[in-house]
Amino acid sequence: MNTTSKRFDKALKKLYAAFHNKTLNPENCKQCAVGNILDNNDSWQYMTDLHGSKRLNYVGLVHQNLGRRFNGYAPIELLTIEASFLEGCGYRLGKTYCHKPDYYKNQDILFNGLNAVVATLCELDGVKNVMDCSSLFDYELKDDFNLQHA
Repeated sequence: MNTTSKRFDKALKKLYAAFHNKTLNPENCKQCAVGNILDNNDSWQYMTDLHGSKRLNYVGLVHQNLGRRFNGYAPIELLTIEASFLEGCGYRLGKTYCHKPDYYKNQDILFNGLNAVVATLCELDGVKNVMDCSSLFDYELKDDFNLQHA
Protein backbone atom coordinates (compact mmCIF):
# COMPACT_ATOMS: atom_id res chain seq x y z
CA MET A 1 0.00 0.00 0.00
CA ASN A 2 1.35 3.42 -0.97
CA THR A 3 1.28 5.84 1.92
CA THR A 4 1.78 9.40 0.77
CA SER A 5 2.88 12.40 2.82
CA LYS A 6 0.78 15.43 3.70
CA ARG A 7 2.93 17.59 1.43
CA PHE A 8 2.31 15.20 -1.45
CA ASP A 9 -1.45 15.08 -0.86
CA LYS A 10 -1.71 18.87 -0.65
CA ALA A 11 0.44 19.39 -3.75
CA LEU A 12 -1.58 16.87 -5.75
CA LYS A 13 -4.88 18.49 -4.80
CA LYS A 14 -3.60 21.93 -5.83
CA LEU A 15 -2.25 20.64 -9.14
CA TYR A 16 -5.48 18.73 -9.84
CA ALA A 17 -7.53 21.88 -9.21
CA ALA A 18 -5.24 24.02 -11.36
CA PHE A 19 -5.38 21.56 -14.24
CA HIS A 20 -9.18 21.30 -14.19
CA ASN A 21 -9.68 25.04 -13.62
CA LYS A 22 -7.34 25.71 -16.56
CA THR A 23 -5.02 27.77 -14.35
CA LEU A 24 -1.91 25.66 -14.97
CA ASN A 25 0.52 27.70 -17.06
CA PRO A 26 4.23 26.91 -17.51
CA GLU A 27 4.97 30.51 -18.50
CA ASN A 28 3.59 32.10 -15.31
CA CYS A 29 5.58 31.65 -12.08
CA LYS A 30 2.38 31.85 -10.03
CA GLN A 31 0.49 29.31 -12.18
CA CYS A 32 3.18 26.77 -13.04
CA ALA A 33 3.56 23.52 -11.10
CA VAL A 34 5.60 25.05 -8.27
CA GLY A 35 3.58 28.27 -8.28
CA ASN A 36 0.42 26.25 -7.67
CA ILE A 37 2.07 24.08 -5.01
CA LEU A 38 3.15 27.30 -3.25
CA ASP A 39 -0.37 28.79 -3.26
CA ASN A 40 0.19 30.91 -6.38
CA ASN A 41 3.24 32.61 -4.93
CA ASP A 42 6.10 33.50 -7.28
CA SER A 43 8.87 34.15 -4.75
CA TRP A 44 10.39 30.74 -5.51
CA GLN A 45 11.61 32.04 -8.89
CA TYR A 46 14.34 34.03 -7.13
CA MET A 47 16.07 30.80 -6.04
CA THR A 48 17.50 30.25 -9.52
CA ASP A 49 18.80 32.44 -12.31
CA LEU A 50 17.19 30.59 -15.21
CA HIS A 51 13.64 29.37 -15.79
CA GLY A 52 13.71 25.58 -15.69
CA SER A 53 17.14 25.32 -14.11
CA LYS A 54 17.83 22.78 -11.37
CA ARG A 55 20.69 24.93 -10.10
CA LEU A 56 20.18 27.06 -7.02
CA ASN A 57 21.59 30.60 -7.05
CA TYR A 58 22.90 32.40 -3.96
CA VAL A 59 19.41 33.11 -2.58
CA GLY A 60 18.35 29.50 -3.17
CA LEU A 61 21.50 28.15 -1.55
CA VAL A 62 20.94 30.29 1.54
CA HIS A 63 17.40 28.92 1.93
CA GLN A 64 18.61 25.36 1.21
CA ASN A 65 21.49 25.58 3.72
CA LEU A 66 19.23 27.04 6.39
CA GLY A 67 16.93 24.04 5.93
CA ARG A 68 13.96 26.12 4.86
CA ARG A 69 10.92 24.35 3.48
CA PHE A 70 8.14 25.80 1.40
CA ASN A 71 4.87 23.87 1.81
CA GLY A 72 7.09 20.95 2.80
CA TYR A 73 9.57 21.17 -0.09
CA ALA A 74 13.23 22.20 0.04
CA PRO A 75 14.40 24.73 -2.58
CA ILE A 76 16.26 22.11 -4.63
CA GLU A 77 13.13 19.94 -4.63
CA LEU A 78 11.06 22.85 -5.96
CA LEU A 79 13.48 23.38 -8.84
CA THR A 80 13.42 19.64 -9.60
CA ILE A 81 9.60 19.67 -9.64
CA GLU A 82 9.47 22.67 -11.96
CA ALA A 83 12.09 21.24 -14.34
CA SER A 84 10.12 17.98 -14.59
CA PHE A 85 6.94 19.95 -15.34
CA LEU A 86 8.62 21.94 -18.09
CA GLU A 87 10.28 18.87 -19.61
CA GLY A 88 6.94 17.04 -19.48
CA CYS A 89 5.40 19.97 -21.36
CA GLY A 90 8.01 19.63 -24.08
CA TYR A 91 10.43 22.37 -23.04
CA ARG A 92 14.09 21.88 -23.89
CA LEU A 93 16.20 22.78 -20.89
CA GLY A 94 19.89 23.53 -21.00
CA LYS A 95 22.46 25.08 -18.68
CA THR A 96 22.01 28.49 -20.27
CA TYR A 97 18.62 28.33 -21.99
CA CYS A 98 15.01 27.24 -21.72
CA HIS A 99 13.23 26.81 -25.05
CA LYS A 100 9.45 26.65 -24.90
CA PRO A 101 7.53 24.57 -27.41
CA ASP A 102 4.61 25.69 -29.53
CA TYR A 103 1.20 25.00 -28.01
CA TYR A 104 2.51 24.76 -24.44
CA LYS A 105 -0.99 25.61 -23.15
CA ASN A 106 -2.65 22.64 -24.87
CA GLN A 107 -4.43 20.48 -22.27
CA ASP A 108 -2.81 17.29 -23.58
CA ILE A 109 0.64 18.84 -23.21
CA LEU A 110 -0.21 20.19 -19.76
CA PHE A 111 -1.38 16.72 -18.75
CA ASN A 112 1.98 15.30 -19.84
CA GLY A 113 3.67 17.93 -17.68
CA LEU A 114 1.37 17.12 -14.77
CA ASN A 115 2.11 13.42 -15.18
CA ALA A 116 5.86 14.17 -15.01
CA VAL A 117 5.37 16.26 -11.87
CA VAL A 118 3.41 13.50 -10.13
CA ALA A 119 6.19 11.04 -10.95
CA THR A 120 8.72 13.48 -9.48
CA LEU A 121 6.62 14.06 -6.35
CA CYS A 122 6.38 10.30 -5.85
CA GLU A 123 10.12 9.91 -6.33
CA LEU A 124 10.84 12.68 -3.80
CA ASP A 125 8.61 10.92 -1.25
CA GLY A 126 9.99 7.47 -2.06
CA VAL A 127 6.64 5.99 -3.08
CA LYS A 128 5.50 4.17 -6.19
CA ASN A 129 4.18 6.44 -8.92
CA VAL A 130 0.44 6.81 -8.29
CA MET A 131 -0.12 7.55 -11.99
CA ASP A 132 1.58 4.36 -13.16
CA CYS A 133 -1.06 1.96 -14.44
CA SER A 134 1.32 -0.65 -15.85
CA SER A 135 0.50 -3.05 -13.00
CA LEU A 136 -3.11 -3.09 -14.21
CA PHE A 137 -1.91 -4.66 -17.44
CA ASP A 138 0.65 -6.98 -15.88
CA TYR A 139 0.47 -10.53 -17.15
CA GLU A 140 2.58 -13.63 -16.99
CA LEU A 141 4.64 -14.42 -20.08
CA LYS A 142 4.44 -17.98 -21.37
CA ASP A 143 7.68 -19.95 -21.37
CA ASP A 144 7.19 -21.12 -24.91
CA PHE A 145 6.73 -18.01 -27.05
CA ASN A 146 6.55 -20.15 -30.17
CA LEU A 147 3.26 -21.75 -29.16
CA GLN A 148 1.30 -18.82 -30.51
CA HIS A 149 3.16 -19.02 -33.84
CA ALA A 150 2.68 -22.77 -34.34
